[in-house]
Amino acid sequence: MRHGKAGFKLGRVTAHRWALFRNLLVALFRHERIITTEAKAKAVRGLADHMVTLAKRDNLHARRQVLSMVPDAVVVKKLFDTIAARFGERHGGYTRILRAGTRPGDRAPMVVLELVDRPEVTKEKSKGDAKAEKAPREDRKKDRGDAAAGAGRGRRKKAAAAAG
Repeated sequence: MRHGKAGFKLGRVTAHRWALFRNLLVALFRHERIITTEAKAKAVRGLADHMVTLAKRDNLHARRQVLSMVPDAVVVKKLFDTIAARFGERHGGYTRILRAGTRPGDRAPMVVLELVDRPEVTKEKSKGDAKAEKAPREDRKKDRGDAAAGAGRGRRKKAAAAAG
């Protein structure tokens, strides 16, 4: 029985589990959105919210506390400068978990763990624009020359032998 045994073990020893949490936090604050298993997301969600709360305090002690958990100075700077400012009026609930189906290998439930109020990233080109910019197949063959335009490996060798 697990009465009174709170926390997520995730089948790892303590050092491995904390290293996993640190890596997930760094990735979450760097990209503001990660895809992971449901158990890992639920385990790291509280830590992520706590790091944002510390960043909102914006003093040296809070910065050192965050650095002990998020060992990447660039990510900590982003957390204190941009992310904490974005959540200035919000009192908790800085992350959201969205279901993303199952992993093909082992059918583990996958989720998207992301920061709330994340700015939408817009792509400058859509897929249709990229295809329009690509040269048609015939034009690309002309650029390679007549011998290589549609010629297989054997035909190129024969053409080269006949030429020289």
